[in-house]
Amino acid sequence: MTSANDTKDEIKATDILKTPTSRRSFLRWSGLIAAAGTLTACGKAVAVPPAVATLPAGAPASAATPSMEAAMDHSAAAATSAPAADATTAPALSEWEEMDRMHEAGVKAFPAKTKGLGMQPLEYRMENGVKVFDLTCEKTMWEVEVGKELEAWVYNGQLPGPEIRVVEGDKVRINLTNNLHQSTAIHLHGVMLPNAMDGVPYITQPPITPGSSFSYEFTARNPGSHMYHSHHNSTKQVSMGLLGPLIIEPKDRSKDPAYDKDYTIILNDTSQGLTLNGKSFPATQPLTAKLGQKIRIRYMNEGMMIHPMHLHGLPQLVFSKDGWNLPQPFMCDTVNVAPGERWDVIVDCTDPGVWAFHCHILSHAENEHGMFGMVTVLVVEE
Repeated sequence: MTSANDTKDEIKATDILKTPTSRRSFLRWSGLIAAAGTLTACGKAVAVPPAVATLPAGAPASAATPSMEAAMDHSAAAATSAPAADATTAPALSEWEEMDRMHEAGVKAFPAKTKGLGMQPLEYRMENGVKVFDLTCEKTMWEVEVGKELEAWVYNGQLPGPEIRVVEGDKVRINLTNNLHQSTAIHLHGVMLPNAMDGVPYITQPPITPGSSFSYEFTARNPGSHMYHSHHNSTKQVSMGLLGPLIIEPKDRSKDPAYDKDYTIILNDTSQGLTLNGKSFPATQPLTAKLGQKIRIRYMNEGMMIHPMHLHGLPQLVFSKDGWNLPQPFMCDTVNVAPGERWDVIVDCTDPGVWAFHCHILSHAENEHGMFGMVTVLVVEE
């Protein structure tokens, strides 16, 4: 029991760390603490050997024996070698290990499932020998990648809009109903048609005001890969998603190289970010083929930047530009697609495997967190 008179002689162990001392005074402080039978070193209670604990409290500092100094050294060593407080804590990953972990996680998530799929074939009905397609433009929320939903302005609830596919010589009517909050119009990009059907407000037609409709009629004359998109406040409206593919197949298929599967890839870099067909990696869709098959890829750029599309491992035979077959096709591994352009290529799937396929402006495809944006793969199965 401590009396009131003893209180003034109490010593706090932490004072050792606060008060500058000589070795002689340090030993004197230690002798006082030893009377309590323990020494606190770096916040850890350490048992003091009996030889130190029984040193008379009033003994002068010179009375400290070598055994006492050894005990002090022993106590300090014990505190220094104490094990970590939480031996179960996993060591932190190094910078490169964390980078590799993120890259691997992204690849393993591919193809990530998201809500919504664009470019679904648009059904038509026949009216007096005319193929009639109905489009409605409206607002929606579009999931670009897992958990990332953005406002989009779309045709028929899709981004990109539904695929309109006709045959050379078909008579076509496209009815557009505007459910947006602002006027709009459709331009059939690359299609040869009457001037009144060109879709440019105040040049060829009045704008299609909210709640109203307009019909575009033409005969499909020039086969190839084309696009349709808004041409009214187009920087905003196309960026928000008012775009889609329009494909005119030739009557004579022999004019094109032979192929087994047909893919369209619409490139974009605007309001929904860096996307292929309205999705960002790992939510993009893979291309697939059997060993020995030939696939056709139709590149369409609806963005505002050039995108050099690079396919690993397999060359691309470029045979058509903007819907017009080239007099001399050429081989390459990277196709540079500028805004508004369409390039058609054939890939001969001669080697099996999973082949990376991406925009080769690398900041559009990969960083320290892993692959993203304009990335997919071509899977060639044996």
